[in-house]
Amino acid sequence: NGVNVKQSGSRMGLFSSLMDAITIGVLLWLLSIAYEQAWNGGYTQVLASAIGLFFFFAQTEDLYRSWRGASMMRQEIISIWVAWFWAILVILFFAYATKSSAEYSRRLILTWFLLTPVMLGFWRALVQTALGYMRERGINTRTVAIVGAEKSGAQLARTLLDSPWMGLNLIGFYDDRLPTGSRPLVDKPVNVLGNLDELVRCAREGKVEIIYITLPMAAEKRIKNLIVKLSETTASVYIAPNFFISDLMKASWTTVGDIPAVSIFETPFYGVDGVLKRVEDFVLGSIFFLIVLVPMIIVAIGVKLSSPGPIIFKQHRYGLQGNKIEVWKFRTMTVCEDGDDIKQVTENDPRVTKFGHFLRMTSLDELPQFINVVQGRMSIVGPRPHAVVQNEQYRKLINGYMLRYKVKPGITGLAQINGWRGETDTLDKMQKRLDCDLDYIRNWSLWLDIQIIMKTIFVAFFGKNVY
Repeated sequence: NGVNVKQSGSRMGLFSSLMDAITIGVLLWLLSIAYEQAWNGGYTQVLASAIGLFFFFAQTEDLYRSWRGASMMRQEIISIWVAWFWAILVILFFAYATKSSAEYSRRLILTWFLLTPVMLGFWRALVQTALGYMRERGINTRTVAIVGAEKSGAQLARTLLDSPWMGLNLIGFYDDRLPTGSRPLVDKPVNVLGNLDELVRCAREGKVEIIYITLPMAAEKRIKNLIVKLSETTASVYIAPNFFISDLMKASWTTVGDIPAVSIFETPFYGVDGVLKRVEDFVLGSIFFLIVLVPMIIVAIGVKLSSPGPIIFKQHRYGLQGNKIEVWKFRTMTVCEDGDDIKQVTENDPRVTKFGHFLRMTSLDELPQFINVVQGRMSIVGPRPHAVVQNEQYRKLINGYMLRYKVKPGITGLAQINGWRGETDTLDKMQKRLDCDLDYIRNWSLWLDIQIIMKTIFVAFFGKNVY
């Protein structure tokens, strides 16, 4: 999860978006001919909406980033399906709301829905295969040099050497702290060719087209001097920082006015992604709430009959940005603890009722939290919220603990589907849960949310560590 530097307005991005629009349109037109369906203004409107919505969601999935320098085929296929899924979901919603679905051939539209992402992935696979074939044979390649022959430089070099399809031809390392001929890659024929002055000379002569600087933060002065000298050349220069940013949360380049900056701790849900996440929560949360409404009524009756006390247990927990929220659950115990004196549930806890034990084992006690989701207090997927007293305890014991509240807490999350749910009687268990939570924040996507939701269905009924 390193820093992702995007080249806006790239020709490949423009070509890809144009090809996507043509593929979507031509496929619908050919299917209308195959199914002998007369084309009318309605189909034109659907097509325009589909293309526009697909472009919108594709941008959020970073589908049109530069291909060179990244192994993207698998990720592109996933992004295509996610973007198309959400585009179609919006179209179906409006068709249902306007009661216009009967105006179109269902067989035609369904076939188009299913075939479009297949064809979008197919043409991309052809293009990438062709480009990779040419680059492996020295066509459409660019010469690359790496500044810094230490661990991070060697790691970058291995990536380039193991991916000839990228068309980045590594000529060697340049470093003013190591003698010429040193070999940071024991099993690869790549040497240190000289110091930084010699690199500048090669760049001026046009022998190097791309330069990656992998020097550490402590070498700020050396980096600055090198950049000044390289500005007199036509080489493309990139900084591939080897410091801790790659391990932190949603690290990315940004600007404050004209001043560049690197975000270290940031939520992934600003701007368009934030809107998408809220739409996902509201739409899916409303659907799930309607689906579980009858089971909730049955559970509510069971709670009321099983033991005295309220049906809904309300407890204050931390939400987005550490603000307190009220989380709803079906009551599963004979007590309703909140505040500073809360004892975590343990195995064979006498406070848990028999019916409550069943609810906790099947996660049915969590169903009222769909109301929290629709209200906007929680998300369907996100780090599970802990009691306030637990947060105050663990934030002092585990570094980065409060970073999990850079996003809304969720009904389920990456930690839960990986077995880190239930009692956290050791610090290591909470650390494992936190690692999953931060991994989710770093790698969030709509597709990841869908995967977690699907896996949760199985974990809820067959999971362990819940008492």
